[in-house]
Amino acid sequence: MKILAIDDQQLILMSLVKRLEDAGLEVKTASTAEQGMKLYDSYQPDLVILDINMPYISGLEVVKYIRQKRKSQTPVLIMSGKTGEETIKQAYELGINDFMKKPISLNEVLMRIQSLLGINPLQASFMEVHQNQYLHKYCVGVVIPCYNEENRISGKVFREFLQQNRGYHFCFVNDGSTDNTLAVLEQLRTGYEDSISIVNCVKNGGKAEAVRQGTLHLLQDRQLDYIGYLDADLSTDLSDFNELVNTLESSDYQIVSGSRIHRMGATITKQSARKIISKTINLIIQGLLGMGFKDTQCGAKVMDRNLAAVVLTNSFITKWLFDVEIFVRMRKIYGKERAKSLICEQPLKRWIHADGSKLSMRDSVTILGQLTRIAWHYRIAS
Repeated sequence: MKILAIDDQQLILMSLVKRLEDAGLEVKTASTAEQGMKLYDSYQPDLVILDINMPYISGLEVVKYIRQKRKSQTPVLIMSGKTGEETIKQAYELGINDFMKKPISLNEVLMRIQSLLGINPLQASFMEVHQNQYLHKYCVGVVIPCYNEENRISGKVFREFLQQNRGYHFCFVNDGSTDNTLAVLEQLRTGYEDSISIVNCVKNGGKAEAVRQGTLHLLQDRQLDYIGYLDADLSTDLSDFNELVNTLESSDYQIVSGSRIHRMGATITKQSARKIISKTINLIIQGLLGMGFKDTQCGAKVMDRNLAAVVLTNSFITKWLFDVEIFVRMRKIYGKERAKSLICEQPLKRWIHADGSKLSMRDSVTILGQLTRIAWHYRIAS
C-alpha cells in the first residue's frame, strides 16, 4: 500500500514516515501543498495524509484537487493541530474521510489508516512497541548549553524522550569545553541527525552566549513553533519541560518559565548553602523587577519563536543572569503589567541540583554586581 504524506513540519512528518514504513507501508512525502499535488499525480497513492495549515497554499486546496479536478475517491486523512471547527466542517464537505487533531498517538494513526485501507490489523507486539508515542501539535526547539559535561550528559534519556515525543529538536551547544564533551555529543547525535544538532563554540562564552548561539541556530528552522532552553544535567526533568510546552500550547502566554518553588508532591532538593544564597538573590531580583515572579533563574524556559527572536538574539551583558535580562527585556518592550500577563511561572514537579555545578560560592558574590549592571543598563524604573 502506498501513502502520500503532506506536511510542512518535517520534524513531525519524518517520525510518522518511519513508523509507517516499520509497519510495512510505502511512503512518499511533500512539504507543501503544491509539491503534494504534483506528487499525487505521479505516485498515485492509496491514501493521502494531509495537514491543513501550510504556507502559501492550504491543505484544503489539495482536497479540492483530488476530489474535484482529479475526480478521485482516494481516501484522505487530515492531521492538523491549529484548525477551527468551521475549517474542519469545510474539509468534510470537500470529501475527506477522517480527521485527527494533534497531538496524536502514533498507534491511533496506524489504526485509522488500517481502517481506511481495509488492511489487517498490525500485530499486538508491534503496537505495544510504539505505545505512548505521540505526534505533537507544535514543533519545539530546545537549546542545551554544555560546558565540560562529558560525565553528566545522559544520552539514553535524551534519545528515549525523542522517541516518545515527536516534534522536538535538541540543539546542544558545546561552549568551548576542554574535555570530551564534543565527542560525547557527536556520539549522541548519531542516528538522530533529524532531531539533534550541535553548535560548536571554540571559545567559552558562558551560558548566556551559548543559549543565544543555540537560539540563532534554531531560528533558521522555520518549522519550529517554540524555542526554549534546558540545563544539560537535566536538573529539570524532560517530562516537566514537556509540561511547560503543554501550558504554552493551551494558553495565551508567550513564555512559560519553570519554577523551583516547593509545593505538594514536588521533589526539590538542593545543597543548603546554595539554597540560602539562591533565596537571597531571588529576593533581590524580585525587588529589581517588581513583577512578582519567584524564580527567574530556573534553567528551564520555553517561548513563542517570535518572542525568542526578540529577547534571545541580542547579546546579554551578563553571563549568568541572562534570565533576568529576558524578563527585563519583556518589561521594556511590553510594559510591566502587560509583560506580567504574558509570562507564566509554572512550578516544577522535580528539580535536583546536580553535583558539578559550574557556579561557585565566589561566583555567587559577583551576582550582586551583575544585578547592578542590569539595573543601570536597562534603566529599570519602578
